[in-house]
Formats: sequence, C-alpha cells, structure tokens
Amino acid sequence: MKEIELILRKTTNIYNEDSLIKKLKSGKKLIIKFGADPSRPDLHLGHTVPLRALKLLQELGHEVVFVIGDFTAMIGDPSGKNKTRPALTFEETRKSGETYLKQVTKILDKDKTRIEYNSTWLNKLDFKDILELTGKYTLARMLEREDFNNRFKNNLPLGIHELMYPLMQGYDSVALKADIEIGGTDQTFNLLVGRELQKDYGQEPQDVMVFPLLVGLDGKEKMSKSLDNYIGIDEQPEIMFEKAMRIPDELMMDYFRLTTDYDLEEAAKLINEDIVLAHRIYGKEIVKMYHNEEAATLAEERYNTVAKGGIPENIEEYNLTEEIKIMDLLVKCNMTESKSEARRLITQGGISLNQVKLDDVDKLITESDFVNNEIIIQKGKKQFIKIIKKYE
Repeated sequence: MKEIELILRKTTNIYNEDSLIKKLKSGKKLIIKFGADPSRPDLHLGHTVPLRALKLLQELGHEVVFVIGDFTAMIGDPSGKNKTRPALTFEETRKSGETYLKQVTKILDKDKTRIEYNSTWLNKLDFKDILELTGKYTLARMLEREDFNNRFKNNLPLGIHELMYPLMQGYDSVALKADIEIGGTDQTFNLLVGRELQKDYGQEPQDVMVFPLLVGLDGKEKMSKSLDNYIGIDEQPEIMFEKAMRIPDELMMDYFRLTTDYDLEEAAKLINEDIVLAHRIYGKEIVKMYHNEEAATLAEERYNTVAKGGIPENIEEYNLTEEIKIMDLLVKCNMTESKSEARRLITQGGISLNQVKLDDVDKLITESDFVNNEIIIQKGKKQFIKIIKKYE
C-alpha cells in the first residue's frame, strides 16, 4: 500500500517490522499511541515528522490515541539532558496540553483523534501497584538508557523519581492496550519499555516505529525553539518561507523526505540542478500545508521584495499615541524583547528608520520623523513594522 510505504520511508527503526506490516495489512482497526510532552507546547516541523505518519494511519482507518502526559510531565523526562528537568504543576501541564492539542489538529483529524491524559490511570495506582510496576525492571536495565548511564558514571544527580518516567510512559501502553506506538529516536528506550511491560501484563507487545529527529536551521542540533533553529507550524507564512530559504543545502533532501509528501525523485533532481529553486518550492510547499496556496504565493512575493532591498506591502502596524524614545518604541511594538536588546541592535547598525540606519540609542521619535503620518522601522534585513502617528 502506498500509504504504508510513505510511512516506512520516514522511519529510522521499527520493532518488529514483520509484525508491524502484518498488523497494518490485517484489516483490524489498530490502536496507535502517540505520547506528547505538554511542557513544550509549541509545535515545529520537527514534531510533524511522526504526526504526519499518524495522519496517514488515521486515513487508513486506525484509531490514533493522542496521550497528553500531564502526569509524567510533573516528573519531566530529561532525554538527552545531563541534569534533572524542572517539574511542572498539574495546572501547567493541562494548560500546555490544551495549546498542544489546538496545534496538532492542524495535522490530525480532530474528529478521529482520541485524546487521553495519562493522569486518568496513573492517578489511580496505589503504592502496591507502583511496587508491582517497579518490580518489572531492574536498575541495570534502567541504566541502559544512555542519559541515565552518563549521569550515573559522572556522579551527576539522578533522582529515583526520574527512573520512574520510562515505567510510567510504558504503563500508558498497558492502560491503552496499544498495538503500535510512534515516537522520535530520543524516546526509543521509553517506547521499548512499553513493549516489555505489555508482555509482563499478559498483552501482545506493541510494535514501535521510531522516527528521526529533524536537524534545525543551524545544521547542527535537532530542531528546537529554545535553540531558535526552528520553523514553527503556527508562524506567519512570510516567516515560514524566509526560514525555508535558510535551511542548509545539505539538509534539503531530509526536509523534503521527512516533512512533505513531495515526490523524492523530483526533489533530488531539483536539489541537484537548482538548489535555490528547491528552497523556494519547499518553502511554498510547507506554507500551503499549514496555511493555504494564496499565502504561499504572497510569502514568496514578499521574500522577493525584501531580497531586493524593498519594503513589502501589508506589514504589521503599530499606533503611536505620544512622542517616545526609539528604544522604548522598539520594546512596545515587540521588535525587541528588552531595551538592552534594542540598544545592542542600534549600536550594531541593525535598526533602520525609513531605510536610514540609526546610531543614536537616545533618539526621540518626533513629528519630523513621520512621512504622511507614518514611519517604517526595519530590524535586520527582513523584519518591518509601520508606525502610525495617532497624536497631535
């Protein structure tokens, strides 16, 4: 089946492939589990790699169970980290979970997606149940997880509560009687714990599909908002397109393969013959996916205007009601997060006023700066805002 091939081409590992294919071809409606960490509610293209596979499985008639780990997030899974991650409150996990869900339905069919919070069953475990659960795994096996082992060897803090995280995530599979679980390579250990626990609880073990972590725009680390190397699926079309043009050339094939259904032979041909055109086509493709075709066309047109040194149409506007210093204005209109950032950008020549670079951090914006009651402020090469004078 074409859909199965599309899914398999994106995976890094499958446990157990023969069993998985047999299940997918059986005609049985399968329970497909996907766990979401609500402590990081902003979705980017890296998250879409497994989510798009879930969408295809949904279209094949299977039941996707989106597990929001509100209970496990109160522990925090420090996958790939060298220290304990701060725990969240129950209220924080629920709030983030709602944000996550709103974004994820840009990909998944909301009416065909079953939402579960793992506090539903984990809250019901008493101490006897927990002791029974911990008895299923030895410390030696738990230390096979790379980040736990590294911290143990290097005498770094490793809380016993953290050792519970893989068991709790694995128990989610038991509670749901999952047939298949999907996740990223950083979750491989936890996903396989679910397989083992299902055997211990007398269930048929779930098959596991592991998907690669998308490398971010820096070309080094996995895509992450904290590293500012991401393309967010909720970002404005022009921002998505501009970021697509910054994807390292050597990663373009991965981006086509993992985040779109674009024909791979055609993508390879584009990349080999005209890498700039490949970036443009990819940029329009993702904007169409998460916005629409018109937005994709306008985003490319805006990019072309900015690339030529022009000022794009339909830029964000801010109404100014009084005279104000430039650093305060930059913060008020959200061009910078702080006055210190504003000062740094001005001194480095990163801020222009009506296409003239500023060098005075104490400049007062006065009536003489306005042309037809408007000022255009530019940050860097691509960010613009129109300041409209609304005072006498």
